[in-house]
Amino acid sequence: MPKDKNGKLVPGRLSSARAVPSGITRPEYVGKPGPAPHVGGDKYDQDTIQRIRIASRIAAQALDLVLESAKQGMTTDDLDRIGHEFLISQNAYPSTLGYRGFPKSLCSSMNEIICHGIPDDTVLEDGDLINIDISAFIGGVHGDTNGTVLIGEGSEELANLVSRTKEAMHRGISAAMPGRQVNIIGRAIETYAKRYNYGVVKEFTGHGVGPSFHTGLIIPHYDEPEYDNLIEVGMVFTVEPMITLGTADWDMWQDGWTVTTKDKQHTAQFEHTILITDDGPEILTEA
Repeated sequence: MPKDKNGKLVPGRLSSARAVPSGITRPEYVGKPGPAPHVGGDKYDQDTIQRIRIASRIAAQALDLVLESAKQGMTTDDLDRIGHEFLISQNAYPSTLGYRGFPKSLCSSMNEIICHGIPDDTVLEDGDLINIDISAFIGGVHGDTNGTVLIGEGSEELANLVSRTKEAMHRGISAAMPGRQVNIIGRAIETYAKRYNYGVVKEFTGHGVGPSFHTGLIIPHYDEPEYDNLIEVGMVFTVEPMITLGTADWDMWQDGWTVTTKDKQHTAQFEHTILITDDGPEILTEA
């Protein structure tokens, strides 16, 4: 994702896929066109929840390390290497590597890229915004998280976008009380984002996560009554709003992964995996 003469990102060069030691268990979808259908719903027993806690904590530690490492002059591929090496050091598999053919161990989405950016030889520059989405598979389950930081001295406009996107995520999480419908999450996020005239991306959503990377459960980040699944104790899913400075409309690159804002304005994202308890949501992806 180097930049063109207008400062907009274009595809860069990819390094070869990173090796995973043979002793680390792979998710079932590695080497296949796609994952097997999810079975069993989105509520889990205590044993499965404990395993998701472990995977989520490792993912959170990986995210913290990668974001702390992100400095001017590094490439997004450097960040992929850091995340990859940490995950395998914990005996965890990078969930994105080989998921529907994705070639890298994390997603690196800069500036106008909404999500699913592929790490390459793009160099981080002062003022860039970078989102890292990283997941760990261990013990037969996944933990999924992401976060956004500014490189060097970013503008006040971008600093506000980052902090408000994080706040939007937390407002969505706080709304996820048992007995409510999942659409309350999107309502809380969109109501907050609209205060600042931000766009809220609709087509890329939160999801159920656990033994499957994506279970099929949709967690909207906007107000959509159609999504009326009941939030129940024992459920595990992600809340991961993508907030834009301009339009929420988007384009996709020819790689079939990289999604950018249509107007090429900047965008930010944060994500946690959460567990629904009797007392409300518990964030699992904290280091």
